[in-house]
Parts: sequence; C-alpha cells; structure tokens
Amino acid sequence: MKDIAVWGFAWVPPFAQGLVRDLRVRWALEEAGLAYESRWIDADERTSESYRRKHPFGAVPVLESNGEAMIESGAILYAIAEQCDVLMPPDRRTETLAWMFAALNTVEPSIWNLFVIDQLKSDEAWTKLRRPGAVDEVKARLASLSAWLEGREYLLGRFTAADILMATVLRFIRHTNLVAEFSTLDSYLKRCEARPAFQAAVRNQAEGYVRNTPVAA
Repeated sequence: MKDIAVWGFAWVPPFAQGLVRDLRVRWALEEAGLAYESRWIDADERTSESYRRKHPFGAVPVLESNGEAMIESGAILYAIAEQCDVLMPPDRRTETLAWMFAALNTVEPSIWNLFVIDQLKSDEAWTKLRRPGAVDEVKARLASLSAWLEGREYLLGRFTAADILMATVLRFIRHTNLVAEFSTLDSYLKRCEARPAFQAAVRNQAEGYVRNTPVAA
C-alpha cells in the first residue's frame, strides 16, 4: 500500500470518541508500520455525491490507497493484515481469519445492540424492556470468550489482526462494568489497549476531534 489516507468523522460526541471504527484501521496501520494521512468528513458532507462515491452508505472508515477506495473495517483490516506477518502470521492465517469473523459476526452484534440501547436510544420506552435480555446475551458471549482466553495473552496466543477487532468490539461497552466482571477479559482488553500502536491510533483520531470541535453559539 502507498499513499494511504484514512477517512473518519470530523467530530463525534464524547461518548463515541475512541469508538468509531476508523480507529481499527488506524491501529492496524500503526501495528504494520505504515504511514497514513487522516482525512475528515463532516456530518453534513456524508450525503454528498462525492463522498457517496467513496462510501455508498456515507459511513466511515474509508481507506484510500493507490487511487482506490476500500470500505468496511473488517475488509480493510484484512487487506492490511495480508501485508503484515505480525497481523496475520503465515502459519496461522486460517485461525486469524476465523477469529476476525468471530469478532465481527458472533461477538459484536449483541454488544453493539447494548450500546445502541444505552447510548443512542436510552430515552425510548422499549429499551427498558429490552435491556435485561440484551445484557444476558452480552454476558453469554463474554463468558465464552473469557473461557477461550484463559491461559492466553491474545486470541491466538500472539497478537494478530483478530485482536484489533475483538478489543475494539469490547470497547463498545466501556460504559458498563460487564467486561470487568470477567477478570480474564478485563486483563486482555487492558493488554491490547496498552500497545503503543493502539495509543498512537487513539491520539491520531482524537487530534482530529480536537481540531474539529464545534464552536458553541
């Protein structure tokens, strides 16, 4: 990859900062040692024809490289990982892919559902009825994940792209104590977040939010 640019939202409310999925891409690029430029999209520009040509749904992230644009954080991480043995060890490729899909397809849906209930729809009456069941679903996934990680520092025993996806999924419920209820998961997430590449990615994303913070009327 050459001339890499990562698109993210110019600004999001504090509860969402550090959670937007372009963080995954920044983290992967940092781990791979690939330089990139940050580009920012304002909320009112997401529906513009020019941006919809990059991302049909007006979302982020978008990765631009060599004149081409790629969408979907999982797909982008796969493309980056294929060029980095740290993120996708050649002898563990099948397992890495399996856990990347597990993070996105098995663990994230229930966790994202709880995030929506608590952070985006909390003022709606239906959430009070739905939340207990949603919490149970999250706990079931976390229990299984915790059992797998017992005795392992990372999902495959060594850090891979799958850990980037899994850790950023777990961060969606940072507003709760659910991860902390599982000591193995709590240690795992803190271990991932302590990586220098993660810290660099968070700083990069946060710098954009600071520069683009709306000015109070």
